[in-house]
Amino acid sequence: MKTFVGIDLGSTTTKAVLLDENEQVLGRGITNSRSNYDTACRVANQEAAIDARFSLFRREFGIEEGGDAKVEEFLAALERAFRLEQFLEQLGDLEETCVEQVTGARFEKLGNGVKKALAEVFTRLRAEAPAMFAPDAVRKSDFFRDIAGSRYLAVAEEVARDAGIPYDLLLNVYDKSIIAVENRPPSGRLSDKFKAALGRVASEGVGVASELQGRVDRALDIGLEETYLVGTGYGRVTLPFSKEHIRSEILCHGLGAHMMYPKTRTVLDIGGQDTKGIQVDPRGIVENFQMNDRCAAGCGRYLGYIADEMNMGLHELGPLAMKSAKPARINSTCTVFAGAELRDRLALGEAREDILAGLHRAIILRAMSILSRSGGVEDEFTFTGGVAKNEAAVRELKKLVNENYGEVTINIDPDSIYTGALGGAEFARRAAEGRIEGVET
Repeated sequence: MKTFVGIDLGSTTTKAVLLDENEQVLGRGITNSRSNYDTACRVANQEAAIDARFSLFRREFGIEEGGDAKVEEFLAALERAFRLEQFLEQLGDLEETCVEQVTGARFEKLGNGVKKALAEVFTRLRAEAPAMFAPDAVRKSDFFRDIAGSRYLAVAEEVARDAGIPYDLLLNVYDKSIIAVENRPPSGRLSDKFKAALGRVASEGVGVASELQGRVDRALDIGLEETYLVGTGYGRVTLPFSKEHIRSEILCHGLGAHMMYPKTRTVLDIGGQDTKGIQVDPRGIVENFQMNDRCAAGCGRYLGYIADEMNMGLHELGPLAMKSAKPARINSTCTVFAGAELRDRLALGEAREDILAGLHRAIILRAMSILSRSGGVEDEFTFTGGVAKNEAAVRELKKLVNENYGEVTINIDPDSIYTGALGGAEFARRAAEGRIEGVET
């Protein structure tokens, strides 16, 4: 099967989308952007390929739009089992890398104590891994570093204490090793991991596992040929692709928004590092655009800085801001001055929810200014980027659009973070067909 890949290398996350020949999304993948951009691209691409396999399973079972509860239960179990196999593979890689770090005079004084301690740490981590991928398990992150890191630190502290060795030795070994492992995407064959996952599901006694296994095997036999690839995003100049495989993020976000919502005429994208106001024609081709200057004020990075200042998770900002009945008037969205103003307001006794509501309004006011310079807001309007998942930002956007432009259809897709990658994948599909609209070739 021919596939067309779009990769969006953002400042915080890297996204990939796989399209088939009928412009249907086969798979989506996301990972945290790294200093090693080549690895980030490969991991996101691999994640999209994994997601594509589940799409093919659904096609094989005839439930692309949902349906049979038993089949859905089977697919959910298969995905959990697959993720467990993937986690255990990387955990093994991490253990081998940690052991390789145990060299030098400081370690020699302890004999085999550190290696024995590491063996015990990883024995415990492997033992508790299945519980992390159980049906009712809740994980704060799906990234290996986040999952493995928090548990390693907790288990290693206990093991070091029992073994009578310095905890900082185990911590130092981990710090040196996780970077290397993180910059090596899982190397095992996907088909082998899927087969191992099928074995796990069968052993769990999932009712339809045996009768569906043949169909899973047929879907796994379908080859995914990467016919053409296009890269875009904030870090596109660093992508390991030739120039003809690179498109600007303006073009990709415009086309991606059009593919999600064909009647889109105005697009607002607020990502980690920049904000873009884009006007597109009925074909999704960019007619005009504006974006913020080099400063990251009013973008995802700004919200991340605020979250750090308030000792909160980024995902907690929006819900807390929604509780405000009296938003504060924020003077600046400058990241440099935000911390000082935030601390001053908290010291004066202003409620955190009111400060956050004011910050969200300030961000959207800045975005509205960019939209105005790009040509205003036309019906339909599509909001994309990571900030589109922030309910407080969405509330302020709807309010300000209505105040300034009246009733306008505002589209926010649950998968809006993939908009740029989706546009890139469609450019890849068109390039393979020999037609590239809206781009000088």
